[in-house]
Amino acid sequence: MTRVPRDSGSNFAAFPQGFAWGAATSAQQVEGSLLADGAGHSMWHGFARTPGNIASGQLQDVACDHYRRHRDDVALMKRLGLPSYQFSTSWARVMPDGMTVNPAGLDFYDRLVDDLVAAGISPMTVVYTWELPEQLAATGGWLNRDTSHRMAEFAAVLFDRLGDRVDQWLTMCEPMSVAHYGYIEGDLAPGVRDIRAGLRATHHILLGHGLAVERFRSSDATGTIGIINAMADILPGSDQDDDIEAATRAMEYHHALYLDPIVRGQYPESIRSWFEHDWPEVRDGDLATIASPIDFIGIDYYCRSIVVAAPDGSSATATGDEIGAAGPIGSSFSQLLQLATLPPTGRLTSIGWELQPEGLYNVLTWLNRRYPDMPLVITEIGAAYEDTVTPDGKVHDPARTRYLHESILQAHRAITDGVDLRGCYVWSFLDTWEYNLGYTARFGLVHVDWSTQERTPKASAFWFCETARNNGLSRSISQPC
Repeated sequence: MTRVPRDSGSNFAAFPQGFAWGAATSAQQVEGSLLADGAGHSMWHGFARTPGNIASGQLQDVACDHYRRHRDDVALMKRLGLPSYQFSTSWARVMPDGMTVNPAGLDFYDRLVDDLVAAGISPMTVVYTWELPEQLAATGGWLNRDTSHRMAEFAAVLFDRLGDRVDQWLTMCEPMSVAHYGYIEGDLAPGVRDIRAGLRATHHILLGHGLAVERFRSSDATGTIGIINAMADILPGSDQDDDIEAATRAMEYHHALYLDPIVRGQYPESIRSWFEHDWPEVRDGDLATIASPIDFIGIDYYCRSIVVAAPDGSSATATGDEIGAAGPIGSSFSQLLQLATLPPTGRLTSIGWELQPEGLYNVLTWLNRRYPDMPLVITEIGAAYEDTVTPDGKVHDPARTRYLHESILQAHRAITDGVDLRGCYVWSFLDTWEYNLGYTARFGLVHVDWSTQERTPKASAFWFCETARNNGLSRSISQPC
């Protein structure tokens, strides 16, 4: 990829030739039609129906009805001029029991990719975004080592069917969210709260990633492959040594624990030592498999955390919940890491996440220092607001446009400082069902009326697609109408 020159004073921030621009969704969050054409349930089916797990008990059964409306959605992408679309596949739709292919489910993704290619939109496909088939979950889910091998088989089916047309692949979305939120904090499916379970799930998830990469390399699929990691900019609350150490510990747990094995072929020793008695079984050859070479790291960035040391597990000076890359983490695990998180002080979204565009620069440069030869792609960045369609039939969302503008300028700053950044995807193309937040958080570039399914592009959609067309943006923002 062509590098951009250092800032020469121009008011226009140009990105390298070939830089990828796009927007993202995921299967569970937009498709609906959960059992259509022979599909099976994922582990989210029962979890979402358990009282207290999802805001207002809002279910994903219909979501954006994308399974039936995908052709209209692709046509809308084309009209807007969206260059690339990142979507995930539902394992339970393609393999209802986790092992046996359902031809109709696979056909859906085949049609979707065909429609994207025909519209001139580059497909970016995430193999696994949290949708473990219910039957595999019943046999232990990610606590069962066999699930890693089942995932590789699922990935191989996708590579064989779609690999001639998909430009970019991602093995999975946010292993940290799956393991930490699902098996330690219990806020996401399957709702387990056990540190040993979480670390065991972490290893099996990463093993599944490595096995999937091996299947990609042995297939006829073209394109590139990577993995998505959730990233928060974690900073110390003071210049005191114990606060700096707490922030370093948090960064190594939330980020290096998941990326060091993939890029360096080893777990960070600091985390191994910290959780020595809870460390999972790692068999001979596992780390070599996990470190199967990838082409890039995907980054989901939303906000920062400011942490202070709390050796006694106290959080009296902090919030009850940390705010991490994917939202509330909870204070219980902070006590294990002996740290606490200070309340956010900057601009907040409608769901209380702090907007810190500079944090994106910090995350990108941290990754570049730790993994200097690894290309990066921003796979999610966005903000949730209470968007409404006004009487003029438009959705005015200047706060989202401002945040995207500031964040993309920080991405440009990172590139000029030597970071090999290859693309930027906004979360999300459509307003979606946001897992435990239900329908209470609108991240989309396109507004969805949940009663009629009508799509209305927001002002930010026109602004972002113009940025993509220009492969850059003015340093001073002009709000679209």
